[in-house]
Amino acid sequence: MQKLDILVIAAHPDDAELGCGGVLAKHVSLGHRVGVVDLTRGELGTRGTPATRDAEAAAASKILGLSVRENLGMPDGFFQNNPEHQLPIAAVVRKYQPTVVITNAPADRHPDHGRAARLVSDACFLAGLAKVATAGNESPWRPKAVYHFIQSNYLQPDFVVDISGFWDTKLAAIKAFKTQFYDPQSTAPTTFISTPEFLKLVESRAIEFGHSIGATHGEGFIKQQALGVKSLLDFY
Repeated sequence: MQKLDILVIAAHPDDAELGCGGVLAKHVSLGHRVGVVDLTRGELGTRGTPATRDAEAAAASKILGLSVRENLGMPDGFFQNNPEHQLPIAAVVRKYQPTVVITNAPADRHPDHGRAARLVSDACFLAGLAKVATAGNESPWRPKAVYHFIQSNYLQPDFVVDISGFWDTKLAAIKAFKTQFYDPQSTAPTTFISTPEFLKLVESRAIEFGHSIGATHGEGFIKQQALGVKSLLDFY
C-alpha cells in the first residue's frame, strides 16, 4: 500500500525531525501512515557527508516509525522552483496520495527553506492537474492541505499541535543526525546547529508553543488556506 496520511517534503535530511518530528511520532502512534521525502542529501553541510546523512536519516526514520522515506537527490543549495524540480515532487505526491503535505517554513535563515516551501507548494498544485504528465504516468492527486512547519526564525503559527508525550521521541530522532548536532567528542567545525544552545532553542520553542495551548510541548504550523471549524464549541 502506497497511500500516506501525512507526507513531509523538505529540503534537507533532519528538517522534518526538527520541524515536525513530534507530530509525525504522534500520528504514527495513532495508527496513521506517515512518510518523509527529502529533496537533497545535505551535501553542502559543513559536517558529515551524504553517506552519513543517509544512514542518519534511516536511523531517525526507525525512531519515528515512518512508513516511507526517500530522497530525490536534488542539488543542495541549487534546486529551483522550476519544472525540472517541480515534476519529481508532483510525481511523489501522486505516488503516495497524502491527505496532508507538510513542508519547510515559508521564510527562514537558510535560503533553501523558503525556496523549498514555494517549490513544494507549487508542485502539490501541479500534481492535481490532469494535463501535467509525470515520469511514471501517475494519476493526478492533490493533498487536502499543505502546511509549513516553523524553523530557526520565529514565525507566528496559525495553529499549534500538542506533542506532549512525544518530545523525547522527537529529540531522539534529531540526535540520530549525530554528525550535525552537538557532540562534545566531535572535532568537526562548529556550525549554527552544532552548538548545545541550538537544541535548547528547539526545545524552548516547543515549550513556548505548548504553553500557548496549555500543553507541555507543541509544534506550530502555518497554513495556506483557511481552516474549517465545524462548531465554535469544539475547543482544543
